[in-house]
Amino acid sequence: MRVPVTRHAAAAGLAAAALVVGATPASAAPGDASADGARVDLSLPGRAAVSAGPFAAADANGPTTATFAGVDLPNTLKTGVISASTSRDDKTGGVGSRASTADVRLDLLPTATGGVSAELVGAECAATQKGVVGRTDLVGLDLGGLGEVDARPAPDTTIDVGLPGAEVVFNEQVRNADGSLTVNAVHVTLGGGAPGTGDLVLSSVTCGPAGLPIPMASGAGLCVGLGLLALFGVPVGAAALRRRHEPAPVRTAVKGAR
Repeated sequence: MRVPVTRHAAAAGLAAAALVVGATPASAAPGDASADGARVDLSLPGRAAVSAGPFAAADANGPTTATFAGVDLPNTLKTGVISASTSRDDKTGGVGSRASTADVRLDLLPTATGGVSAELVGAECAATQKGVVGRTDLVGLDLGGLGEVDARPAPDTTIDVGLPGAEVVFNEQVRNADGSLTVNAVHVTLGGGAPGTGDLVLSSVTCGPAGLPIPMASGAGLCVGLGLLALFGVPVGAAALRRRHEPAPVRTAVKGAR
């Protein structure tokens, strides 16, 4: 079942989860990752402002997976199932994120685009000790009057929709100041003028730099660990053992004492 998102829902239940897309750069600490399927923050002429999402938000610190039945914003965005997942490997320090949005219909700029649709819009990123990489996959993409884009577009593939301040970026890749990488599969930006203002993002993932690997103690390291345990643990145990076995003091009664 697809879940409609109305103006009242956005203002009430979804306002708490609203995110001003693009206003604050994404970030992720080493060993962290996040993902979500859709975010909307738009102000369009003749329509109520909408700020909703992120939908199906997942994080390496939990919840690591999330799904959402679908978004239905009239004359703006309609989707099928949205899913997101993240993972962390404590042994290697690596992290990964994936997000996918199915059955996308984007009617945000119908006069310019003629409607944009896709069977699946996906993004993923991965961080290892060698670095952070990401990509976007577009299945069954139909750009209407905008031309064509590869199923796996190059980073920051940008299309000018012919309206002042408006553009669509596929496989947007943002290298954040903290070393993390954000990949937005589709990012629609309205910079003002007739189209309105705001952002719409589909399938967004962020991977922080890989964390420090946690080596398992074995061999010489294990022996050293046990040696330290013996060095600091045994004297304490021995002292407790001595106290337990020390004879109790003997009290001698003195005649005539009262």
